[in-house]
Amino acid sequence: MPRSCPCPACQAPRGLPVARAILACWLCVLLFGAVARDAAATPSVTPGRLEVVGNQLHDGAGQPVRLLGVNRAGTEYACAQGWGIFDGPHDADSVAAMRAWGINAVRVPLNEHCWLGLDDVPAKYGGANYQAAIRAWVDTLRAAGLYVILDLHWAGPAGQRADRLRPMPDRDYAPAFWREVATAYAGDGAVLFDLYNEPYPDTNHDTPEAWRCWRDGGACTGLDYQAAGMQELVDIVRGTGATNVILLGGVQYANSLSQYGAYAPHDLTGNLAASWHTYNFAKLPNAAAWDAKVGIPTANVPLVAGELGEDDCGTGFLEQVLPWLDARGASYLGWAWNTWGRCDGPVLITDYDGTPS
Repeated sequence: MPRSCPCPACQAPRGLPVARAILACWLCVLLFGAVARDAAATPSVTPGRLEVVGNQLHDGAGQPVRLLGVNRAGTEYACAQGWGIFDGPHDADSVAAMRAWGINAVRVPLNEHCWLGLDDVPAKYGGANYQAAIRAWVDTLRAAGLYVILDLHWAGPAGQRADRLRPMPDRDYAPAFWREVATAYAGDGAVLFDLYNEPYPDTNHDTPEAWRCWRDGGACTGLDYQAAGMQELVDIVRGTGATNVILLGGVQYANSLSQYGAYAPHDLTGNLAASWHTYNFAKLPNAAAWDAKVGIPTANVPLVAGELGEDDCGTGFLEQVLPWLDARGASYLGWAWNTWGRCDGPVLITDYDGTPS
């Protein structure tokens, strides 16, 4: 076991159930083991830009990098719900607790209405105030030696609030959102852009219509608004001059990438990677399905599991999926570094000191 692993089975506070402590220790070892195996690729200082080389991410020195980290939720919902920008601490001390787990990346979910300062968001939590808070948070993460993924998580077309996940990004606001975000972070190649959290067009089916909508946008089956397609958003990001790595989540809540090769957008920079979300309750249940609908279609591009987790307080699913990802040299980020106090989030911690859940 790496020395830095805060193993709760060895340091369990009085009253912590032993079985639960052992399971948390197992997950800690699994994560730290992956980090240890990639020690050469894990930066100890503020990392430089990433680029896509074949099916890997490389840093500026030409070394392969696996993103092994966590999602830090809150910045997608607090502002839209009208009570803040962050949910819990977002300071250097809270980042130090993250780093103690050995991670090298944090995914930051964003809300397009909050970023753009639309009328349905309280002014103190939107527009320039929101953007400045996100900039400060990104700067804090980067100063701690972490890569950052900025993710369009919640969106809403004209006349609808950005208060939930919708099937596709909207053409009303998502283009303006990505034009501004890409312009703001074009100079930092250690910041990656995740164009949309979890697409599920064509009423959550893995069909030609779903993939057409995913790539091209416009009028789509199951949507009551015009969608912004992935090609359109890639073009907007590149139009700002930003060459940052772009992540593209597939259909069915980013769980299926079955037609990624056929529908992937064109990008002259080549800096595109596939984003996969997987949980024990997702549609693709096992390694055979992952091979067919994830591994084979994305074999020629980097694979980043932008979200993964298990909501039953067990480890059976993680024991299958993490080795599958490791064998492919893929990246992955657990959901979520939050203290919602339940397994069905799922959450990784019970407090912001980093105690495993």
